[in-house]
Amino acid sequence: MKNSGLTTRSFFLLFDQMQKEKLKKVFHPAQHQFHQPGREKQMHPRPDFYDDLYRPAGKLTGKTAIITGGDSGIGRSVAACFAAEGADVAIIYLEETDDARFTSEFIQDRFARKCIMVKCDIRKESNCKSAINKILKKIPGINILVNNAGIHYPQDSILKITNQQLEKTFRTNVFSMFYLCKAVLPFMNAGDSIINTASVTAYRGSGHLVDYASSKGAIVSFTRSLAQQLAEKNIRVNAVAPGPIWTPLIVASFKKEKVRQFGTNVPLKRAGEPIEVAPAYVFLASSDSSYITGQVIHINGGEIING
Repeated sequence: MKNSGLTTRSFFLLFDQMQKEKLKKVFHPAQHQFHQPGREKQMHPRPDFYDDLYRPAGKLTGKTAIITGGDSGIGRSVAACFAAEGADVAIIYLEETDDARFTSEFIQDRFARKCIMVKCDIRKESNCKSAINKILKKIPGINILVNNAGIHYPQDSILKITNQQLEKTFRTNVFSMFYLCKAVLPFMNAGDSIINTASVTAYRGSGHLVDYASSKGAIVSFTRSLAQQLAEKNIRVNAVAPGPIWTPLIVASFKKEKVRQFGTNVPLKRAGEPIEVAPAYVFLASSDSSYITGQVIHINGGEIING
């Protein structure tokens, strides 16, 4: 169904239907994947990453964006919404080529926008530089960088967090942001934007994700500090802090029973879908947020966060 084909009546009927479908997803089927960061094509149900209720308005026409973790989950939804708004995108992913190909084909078929796939382990600075160079050969310049890729490995004791896990978590979640920002900034201009994915755990903590929550706290400080540094260049730096969102990382991290109950402890009593998060990235990438920098948007199902 095309957006332009929706009448007012059919729009609200579709809206009502979608709300009922969301309520059905209070509990997800118990499932587990044994390899991080997970594959979206193997999830059931698959996350909602785009729908006909989204109303694009050309907010990113003529822009180009790079999105890490853009093959699936929140990153896929952000890529789709950016393309719907008129942007060409490049998605950086670790190894989930099937998911990345689906995202790329969806964007090209649905919105007739470019979607470049770049396979890259962003834990190494040389890889990040190489990825940006590859992208710049195919698109003219970079207006938006979305640092979204992330991992977590639950442990019920800090004594079980090995040096290897600690370093892998911080290299993926934090070091990569430094590497990519350093590689991209020489090609950015006034009015461009950097958006980082933080987490509700940065604010309330997480007893079973100590290293992950710590990395996300670092991302909040990184966002605020870089925003101050780049303000004089009018390059805005903000973040989004999602709560429990239904993505491949969840089924690749937690045991089956926790996956089944995932998200039911927030006030809205369910996990969110990527499409419920992605519009915040559109807002922060567009001129609608021209007077906002160093800030964090919280999309977490109703948890009260003071920060």
